Amino acid sequence: MYDKATLALIPSGYRDGELFSVLPGNGDGDFNFTRSSTATRVNKDGLIETIPLHTPRLDYPLTNGAVGDCPHLLLEPSRTNVVPYSEQFEVPLWGKQEITVIGNAAISPDGTQTADKIIPTSVSSTHQIRYLSLISSQTCATSVFAKADGINTLEILDGSSAVNGASFNLSDGTFTNKGSGVGSMIYYGNGWYRCIVISTTTGFRIYCPTSLSNASGDGTSGVLLWGAQLEAGSYATSYIPTSGSAETRSADFCNLSGTSAEFNDSEGVLFAEIEALANDLTRRDISINDGTTSNRVVLRYDNSSNRLRVFVNGTSDSITVTGYTITDTLKIAYKYKVNDYAIWVNGTEAGTNTSSTDIPSGLDLLNFDQGNNTNNFYGKVKQLIYFNEALSDSELQTLTS
Repeated sequence: MYDKATLALIPSGYRDGELFSVLPGNGDGDFNFTRSSTATRVNKDGLIETIPLHTPRLDYPLTNGAVGDCPHLLLEPSRTNVVPYSEQFEVPLWGKQEITVIGNAAISPDGTQTADKIIPTSVSSTHQIRYLSLISSQTCATSVFAKADGINTLEILDGSSAVNGASFNLSDGTFTNKGSGVGSMIYYGNGWYRCIVISTTTGFRIYCPTSLSNASGDGTSGVLLWGAQLEAGSYATSYIPTSGSAETRSADFCNLSGTSAEFNDSEGVLFAEIEALANDLTRRDISINDGTTSNRVVLRYDNSSNRLRVFVNGTSDSITVTGYTITDTLKIAYKYKVNDYAIWVNGTEAGTNTSSTDIPSGLDLLNFDQGNNTNNFYGKVKQLIYFNEALSDSELQTLTS
């Protein structure tokens, strides 16, 4: 079956401004890549690493702190970390209440000795470190990397009311939401968790061990912190380091793969193994096109919760599919041929259209957008393969299983 493929991206090779495809062997399937800033990824050693501008990020997955063998292509929108000192909690701009900070006390998730230790004093009081009024009140993702060092808990609450957020247990990786805050935790290994809160806020407060006013410490035990981030948006993105001012990571753009030799206007299959960054109700497209939206084959995360949509040219004959969690890794194949359109997901035929005669013409590009540099695809890409003929049902089942 794979010998029928004419273009295949399995993220492995890259250079400045280019992402290599496995097929075709002459380089016509390679993607142009741009991002006008540096960005971070998790490398093969499980460490957070800064990548130069215009360089694709092959990001290695973490499962319970263990690093996966195969990377995915990470594509993200532009975001700004408004915290000016993301790794320097000892500076005066971090407000402190009955908290002592020891700078560069431990090895951080990037492998350098830049993690700070916050220690609550022995005074019976509220112990917190905070950044307030950093951003206008809106939905934001607040995050910080934390590791127990004598104390196993911390809380992140919104900067204004100090009610909405989450309480995090750094010994077992569990958390409890507070108010309207929505928490989550990602384990990076070696005791380090990225603690994340989604809430409406203007800043944030980090309490150690809790926000209770009668808490007290022993003057020695504490929590290690590194990599604080506050970004406008409904989900957290990759870490954006700062040192003295807010920093913006530019959006990733990956497109212009292929030529007319790789694509068949009358029939074919577009296959992707992908994962959404969030179920955020935005349109994110992968398309074969001619540089416009007039002639195209589209695979889309749609602007409705956990909905997939595939179509040729316009959306009047589209197939839509629900019932899948798009933040899980999905294997999706879209077959197009006159009166024989189908979408397969994870080994099952999920939808068909046997009455459409719409076909594209002049296909010569494969882009992570809808064909005109809009509806850009943001997510994680493990595979992207094109077949220039309509595969059989048994082949599609095997491909997506």
